[in-house]
Amino acid sequence: MTDTIPAETAAAIRPVEASASGSVTVSRMVPWVVACGMFMNQLDSTVITTSLPQIAESLGESPLRLNVAITAYLISLAVFIPISGWIADRFGPRRVFCWAITVFTLSSALCGFSVNLPMMVGMRIVQGFGGALMTPVGRLILVRSFPKDQLLSAMAFVSIPALVAPAVGPIVGGFLTTYVSWHWIFFINIPIGAIGIALALHYVRNFAVPSPPRFDFKGFLVVGAGLALFELAIENLGHRMVSATTLIMFFVVAVGLLGLYTWYALSRAEPVLDLNLFRLRTFRASTVSGGLCRMAIGSVPFLLPLMLQVGFGLQPIASGFITFVTSIGAIGMKTVATRIARRFGFRNLLMYNAGALGLMVGGMALFEPDTPHWAMLAYLILYGVVRATQFTNVQALAYADLTPPIMSKGTSMASVVQQLSNSFGVATAATILAAVVGDSVTITPHDFHIAFILVGLFPIVSIVGFFRLKPSDGAEMAGQERKGMRGR
Repeated sequence: MTDTIPAETAAAIRPVEASASGSVTVSRMVPWVVACGMFMNQLDSTVITTSLPQIAESLGESPLRLNVAITAYLISLAVFIPISGWIADRFGPRRVFCWAITVFTLSSALCGFSVNLPMMVGMRIVQGFGGALMTPVGRLILVRSFPKDQLLSAMAFVSIPALVAPAVGPIVGGFLTTYVSWHWIFFINIPIGAIGIALALHYVRNFAVPSPPRFDFKGFLVVGAGLALFELAIENLGHRMVSATTLIMFFVVAVGLLGLYTWYALSRAEPVLDLNLFRLRTFRASTVSGGLCRMAIGSVPFLLPLMLQVGFGLQPIASGFITFVTSIGAIGMKTVATRIARRFGFRNLLMYNAGALGLMVGGMALFEPDTPHWAMLAYLILYGVVRATQFTNVQALAYADLTPPIMSKGTSMASVVQQLSNSFGVATAATILAAVVGDSVTITPHDFHIAFILVGLFPIVSIVGFFRLKPSDGAEMAGQERKGMRGR
């Protein structure tokens, strides 16, 4: 069964003609435009962590209280990502993308000028709103700029910032804080944002889309509150800032609100987050099984630096450069992503690569304080290749069966699941580590080994979901010949 698109709808979603720069140049530049936004968003999620003590001292606060600045940003993302697709359809993807970069950049600058904690938290919330629009709408621009048989290659390029930034963030944050000032971890977004806006205005096509339905304000309030509480609970799961009773209450209320939204959304024609998307087999595999893979991927930037510094006694700069080499594998995957998918198909590639990903994450338990650095570097480069392969193809699979009328809804939903998966991965890793350490005052390498082995089980479990794909699923996107109709 496949979706059919009315002729008038298909005509409405066609892009307006490209600028005088020429369609070939436009096609080449669109991934760079989207990459600028994604790099800022991903960098900002990690760059602040190494600067918390200095920021706290400057604002006259304790470093523990500064965690609220990180949590506020993540909660803002969780709340506003669901409405990104509707806003893009209402005002146009190019306009919203430029607005999002502007809001993100200006609020980032104001974070740098913060004189107290309330101002910092307030600007981080605004910054989260900009980021909540910037990444999903940038991805929407990408999928509407390329035919499906070229989309995987474009996504392979754009996924590089999402994979590189978490490794670069602590290094950049540590360098700027040590040699310049913590304010510059926010000011650095100003030139990147200015470049992104200029490129978007010049190269991104002005897509004309049908007018969206009336905004589902009731649904937004329910799902927004549920996602905010769930994100807050996840963050506290890792940081242990509230009592166990309060944490349980957060989870119970969040699950209750999300359950209420599920009942509400299934009875409406146009909910703010369309749960009917999960009836698409490819979308379901990408979000649910892919979410398990993202949990493991997201936990490594948390566990690995801690093991290298706390468990092995390495200096932060040495730890940073060791973990950075995973980015080399991500960059290398860009050139072969399409050929691998074409050769094996999404089903086989994601199944077997999920197994390899789980084994490689668990295999980090083999690292010991006396392991040669060259051996760790070689292992992490290979891990970077496996990680990038899974990340890029899982992300692309979500769009395999999305037709243009539901593209915005799919982008919003996929972004929500991805955000929650990343947060839950870090929180789960922190919880596992805390449970293993127990009442001990010291953390040993063996404690990290157990955490890596358990986190590595997530991609192994995801194989079940990828196994349920059909060999022909995503064939058009992978550049393969169709082998029959795709089912749902």
